Order: sequence, then C-alpha cells, then structure tokens
Amino acid sequence: MKKNCLALLLTIFAIIANGQTERGIPRNIPDVKLWVSQHFGKGKVPPFSFVFDGKKSEEFIGNWIFNAEKLNPVETNSEEVVYSFSDPQGSLVVKCKVTIFTDFPAVEWVLNFINTSSIRTPLIEKAAVADQSFKSDIGTFILHHSRGSDAQRNDFQPTDEKLKIGKSVYLTPSGGRSSDNTAFPFFNIETPGKQGIVVAIGWTGKWYADVSQTDERTITLKSGMERMQLSLNPSEEIRSPKIALLFWNGEDRMIGHNLFRKFILAHHSRKINGNYAEYPLSGSFDYGDPEPCGEYNCLTEEFAIALVKRYKQFRILPEVFWLDAGWYTGCGWDKARGGWWQNVGNWTVDKERFPHGLKPVSDAVHATGAKFMVWFEPERVSPGSMIDNDHPEWLIKLKGNDNFLFDLGNKDARTWLTKLIGDLIQNEGIDNYRQDFNFDPMPYWEANDKPGRIGISEIRHIEGLYAFWDSLLARFPNLLIDNCASGGRRLDLETTSRSAPLWRTDYQYGEPNGYQCHTYGLNFYLPIHGTAIYKTDQYVLRSGLGATAVMNWEVTGKASEPIPAIQKRMEDFKILRNYYYCDYYPLTESRNNTGDNVWLAYQMNRPEKKDGIIIAFRRGGSNTESISARLSGIELKANYDLFFEDYGLHITKTGQELINGIELTIPQKPASLLIRYHMLK
Repeated sequence: MKKNCLALLLTIFAIIANGQTERGIPRNIPDVKLWVSQHFGKGKVPPFSFVFDGKKSEEFIGNWIFNAEKLNPVETNSEEVVYSFSDPQGSLVVKCKVTIFTDFPAVEWVLNFINTSSIRTPLIEKAAVADQSFKSDIGTFILHHSRGSDAQRNDFQPTDEKLKIGKSVYLTPSGGRSSDNTAFPFFNIETPGKQGIVVAIGWTGKWYADVSQTDERTITLKSGMERMQLSLNPSEEIRSPKIALLFWNGEDRMIGHNLFRKFILAHHSRKINGNYAEYPLSGSFDYGDPEPCGEYNCLTEEFAIALVKRYKQFRILPEVFWLDAGWYTGCGWDKARGGWWQNVGNWTVDKERFPHGLKPVSDAVHATGAKFMVWFEPERVSPGSMIDNDHPEWLIKLKGNDNFLFDLGNKDARTWLTKLIGDLIQNEGIDNYRQDFNFDPMPYWEANDKPGRIGISEIRHIEGLYAFWDSLLARFPNLLIDNCASGGRRLDLETTSRSAPLWRTDYQYGEPNGYQCHTYGLNFYLPIHGTAIYKTDQYVLRSGLGATAVMNWEVTGKASEPIPAIQKRMEDFKILRNYYYCDYYPLTESRNNTGDNVWLAYQMNRPEKKDGIIIAFRRGGSNTESISARLSGIELKANYDLFFEDYGLHITKTGQELINGIELTIPQKPASLLIRYHMLK
C-alpha cells in the first residue's frame, strides 16, 4: 500500500519534471540541482551564515579555500556532495553536507564546524544553518505553521499567518524539546503565484526559525540552533541542525503538504529490509492497578502471561504487546518504594515481580505471533537509583531538582548505556523500544555550559541521542523505536527518520474531540503517528484513527467494552489505517476546530487506487446538522461510488459534483460519519 503511494509519486514527479502535471497544466517546479549549483561554489555566498571572530561569514567566506567532494549516497534516489570552506589561517573548516533528491523537488543540508589547528578557535556564534532569501511574484506571503505539544486540545493546532513587510515571525520550542508547546519544526511558506516551500528542521533541541518578508517580492528564512556562542578546542568538531526544503507549485498549498508527506515516507521514515516499516496496532498489559499500586507498579510475570492468553482466547491479539513504565527495580505496591517515576535510572528488571526477567513474558507474546515493546526513560535519573549511585559523574544535576539528566554527550556514559539497554533488548526478547523523556533539558544544558562554550552541552547531548539510537538500530535491524516525550514533544526531521510517535500527546486520556484536533494538525506533515482508543463506539474509534494506534480496552473482570465490538473495531482499524499513508485534505477550517460546538472533517485520498475515505465529526454542542465539503484529488469526468458505512447506503456522484461540494449530514450529536469512495470504471 505505502509502496503504491510512492510509486505513483515517482510517476507524477517524472511528469512534473517535464513541465506537465497529470492534467497537462504547465508547472515551473524549481530545478533543485540548479538551485544548489547557484548557491554552492567557489566564490559564492552559501545559504548559511555564522559569525567568526566577530566577523560575518558573508564578508569573508568567498575568500576561504573551497572544495567539493561527491559522496556515494546513503539514500536511494539522491546525490550527496560535501562542500568545504577552509579558513586560510588554518583554524576552522566548515563542511556542508548537501543531499539532493532526484525523486522529489527537495534538498537538505547540515553543517559541521571543525577545528583543524592546535589551539582553540576564535568565537563561533550566530550560526544559521539556513540563511536565504527567496524571490516570488508580488502578492501575499502566508506562513502556515503549528503549535507543538503541551498536553492540550490545541496540540499541533495549525495557524495561517499573513506576513507583512518588515515584520518577522519567530518560532522556537520551549524547554529544549523540539516540538514542545510553542513551535513545531515543520512549516509551509506559501508564496504568490501558487507556489511555496515546505521547511523541515532536524534538531531535537532548541532550534529557531525566523521568517520575514523583506520587500514586496522577497521572503527570508533564517534557522539554526538558538543558543550557540563557543570556541572549539583543538581537533574538536560539532554539527548543526539539519534543514530541508521542498519546493512545490500547484493550485493550493495542500499539494506541497502531500508532496512533503510522501517525501517523509520515502526518505525520513524507518525502513526494515528496504521496506517501509509499518507501525503496529498495540495493546497494553494493564490500565492502572488498584491503590496503592498506581500505574503498572504491581504487574507480575504470571499476570502478564495470563493477559496474553486472555487476548488470544478472545481473538483480539494486538500486533504488539506494550509494557509501559514500572517493570524495573524499586517499583511495586509499597508506596514507600516510590512510583514508576521515582525509580527511573534503575534499569534492571524487578526480580520480586519478574523473578525470571521479562523473557517468559516476551516468550508468551511471541508464541501468539505478536511482538513485545518495553518503555524506558534513559535520559532521566532519580536520586538513589542505580545510575545515580554507580555513576554520578555521568549526571547533570540542578540544585533543588530531583530529576537528573543523563549526559548523552559523554561518550563513555553513552557507550555504557547503549550496551546496557541493548543487552536488555536482546536478553529479554524486546522487539520494539519505547523511549520517553518527561522534563525540560534546557536548564541543565545552560547550567552545564562554561564561559566561551555556550551551547556545547546541548550539541553534545543531541549528537549523543542520535548516536545512541543509531547504535541500537544497527545492532537490531528489525527494531522499531516509539518516540515519546510527554507525548509528541520531540518530533522533528531527525527523530522521524529513526522513530514514530505511537503516543503523540499526553492530553486528557481518551477525550475524543481533542484527539480529532491532533489528527487534523499532525496530518499536514507527518503520515505516521498514533494515539489511544478507549471505547468501541464509532465516534471514539474514528477520533483515534491513524497509521498506528493503541488499544486501551480492559479485558479483565468485567471488560470495559464487549469482546465482539472490540473484534469488529480491530478489523475496522486494520482496514482504515492504510489510507493514512496517502494524501490528506482538511475539509473544515483549522481556526476554530477545538470547540465543542463545531464540525471537524477531513479526507484521505489514495490516488493509486482511485479511492479514499471521508471522516466527519459533529460535536455535542453543534446545532448544525449538515456542512458542505469540497473533495480533492478527484478526476472531474469520472463517476464515483460513495458508501456511507453507518447506513449501508451507496450513492453515485460525478467527480465534478464532489469537487464542487457534497453535503455531509449527521442528525445526531455527538456523532461521526464515515464515507468510503472509489472511482467507477
């Protein structure tokens, strides 16, 4: 299914490259190779900037020693070149690794600063990995950007902001996690003339982006790491954030968003054996034990195995069994021992509850044909835990704060942690690795920096995070990483390349209207993300639909939902999730979609199969029974069969009618509507 979407894209892009779309309309998609050649070369000012020894790079970099080296590309359908700019005085080399994609109108690059001398460099500061202006027609420039996640209903809320000459929009996440609260590292700059640029930032720390309109035809983008002012020690090297630009032309900006979604699938999603990894439908072991146990603290080997058998008995086996926090030493029913959060840093299995480790549980899971996922939070360490006692030198501590930051920037610490967790994955039979991160690292990095080395702690930690994940993925080629940071607060171009958020927000568990908003916002950029489904009624199920999901239906005692209903909803999900890898079109506006008195609707379209789905929600406070929705990705002269799932009703519409707008009616409230459509031959 996912291959089909991408195969279609290759065909479309080949047509676009020749100046035509599917409908034969001329398009002027930028030639990315030409763009790179115009901005990288001897004597040229590259599309990045920095200040070195008090001087702006644009003033001197054209006189530095230039070299270009073509590499064997790691990615298929790409070309890689490293452009080097060397200080004639021999103190600094700046290397820019550029990747040009041949199947998309996209380019990305990352910088490395290297001290090649035997003494410390002068100060390097104000590094902008992207510092570039783009010309367009005269008209309105619109910045389409989003909130990050803060466990709120408006997590990932889209914003459409018209730019004004002389004014800038400054984006940066709060606290040091890349998609936390105030900003999201993916955005779309829509320029006049039905074209634009989707921008993605790869940095799992505190990045920034400054977008401004400098005159009636020009937009300027500056982006990088927000806090950096440092000298490099002899032979020392650091990397910058990564920046990606995807150029688009078309009737509306959703062409750019959908092209970018396909780009993410093709080049920034996890692959196993060369195929695109499908993230699972998961099921949990427990849902909160009785007091004083708390969440997961009292789970035992026997009970976990019994639950696996219970799922099999009722024929509701998930694809992955999900063991969350509380399995490690120190957790249990006795409150004096502390909860799961007070024992992070004890990365050994609690032998009282799991006397044989987790292996008997994973063996029981594997016997059913399912896989096993386990929660870790390796970057947070509690006082008195194993790591605090054995290796306090690897921790960054703040006075008065009981959360200690494990220093992934310390190579010895990272090597030790990689082996510890890697051995647990191997010995305990873990298939999927879930990494959480429940506090803000920025104050720790700031406190750990020394004068003249501002930003080095953040740089080393983020480099260490990528090295840690890459080492696990190299050791376990079939491993999937679930990226959780109090929900989806660490989503960026680098993390999506290695992981996916199976739990995209810590917003009020199970509240469906918020879940609808989160799906609506994230779908503009990311095809793979998931949330929990707590009930089997259609409104709740459809609110949690996506490429992946977590079943939170209890199956012990008096089950929270009827077993036949669970079976049916699991079948429904497995059918519908395939649509979420293809094209996305919002059918209601984003400005007011968080209210309880509105409709929210969207369309997922599979162009390679000439079909799709329409999902609509009428919330409890809405007094409007019907709305009009204009579909996209539809062929004008074709006929389409529309199947209304809730009524068993088929109707036929022409493509022209669907594009002009169809009426969606939901008599009850709150309630939902699912329409599956396909083109008739």
